Amino acid sequence: MKTFVATSTLALTVMAGAAFAETNACLITKTDTNPFFVKMKEGATAKAAELGLVLKSYAGKVDGDNESQVAAIEACIADGAKGILLTASDTAAIVDSVKAARDAGLLVIALDTPLDPIDAADATFATDNFAAGLLIGKWANATLGDAAANAKIAMLDLAISQPSVDVLRDQGFLQGFGIDLADPDKWGDETDPRIVGHEVTAGNEEGGLTAMEALLAKDPDINVVYTINEPAAAGAYEALKAVGKEGSTLIVSVDGGCPGVANVKDGIIGATSQQYPLLMASKGIEAIAAYAKDGTKPAPTEGKNFFDTGVTLITDKPAAGVDSVDTAKGLDLCWG
Repeated sequence: MKTFVATSTLALTVMAGAAFAETNACLITKTDTNPFFVKMKEGATAKAAELGLVLKSYAGKVDGDNESQVAAIEACIADGAKGILLTASDTAAIVDSVKAARDAGLLVIALDTPLDPIDAADATFATDNFAAGLLIGKWANATLGDAAANAKIAMLDLAISQPSVDVLRDQGFLQGFGIDLADPDKWGDETDPRIVGHEVTAGNEEGGLTAMEALLAKDPDINVVYTINEPAAAGAYEALKAVGKEGSTLIVSVDGGCPGVANVKDGIIGATSQQYPLLMASKGIEAIAAYAKDGTKPAPTEGKNFFDTGVTLITDKPAAGVDSVDTAKGLDLCWG
């Protein structure tokens, strides 16, 4: 029997007499513990309160828990929701459930992680994850200079299922670093000898530690580490520190949460690409309210197939030719 995990507070917010007091909306995230999704929920909850929507929030037990997300979609359909905001754990496996929701008349907006295919959702509000990876790849290459030609790179990815956010960040980093991509729609098929290997982390610190240990066992001379997010980067740093390599290895990441930006300030992470989950969620709630009112669906950013919520490189060691801001500014903009 399928089960779902509702977040500890079911964000049931109703404003008496508001125009959309009877409109239900759902937020379904990968987990309810990652600070990124905590901030996303805050943004959705605040905007729902402002607009008078009834918001119910659900989350998987762990990153990759597709079954809980499927059950949450079924609950939202049964509850008469007008729309769903979804960060999918498995971007392909969830598509049939998303179709069922859309067929039932719900607006489905992917947040952060595009579905596979992207048009399986009505809209996507997200960071340009390829651009986020591209920024940290360019920064790492420029920081190493001539030594980039002989780099030894560890790739700490998200999951074996390779959700779209995982692939986009990975491939963006590699292209930014100057490595030829094979099939840009997946990771792990590149032939550049500078890549020591790919390991998955589940996007958490323990996974980052284990993945880094595995790659160091394969090649102890790794000097560049790409990580899917900042919790994974923190785990990678602990593995490097255990073997005395924390000061000689560049770590780059994506997220821009306050703990991650603090790690950049402290020299644990060299640079991170900051994204804006509160904005994604609040814009998503606005879109559901508009759809409930008159059937309007959100439009993508001009020239893209999604609504781009922006990305900024955060580092205290700027590199020539790569736009960035320092950690003081990053801490002003961070979340979590």
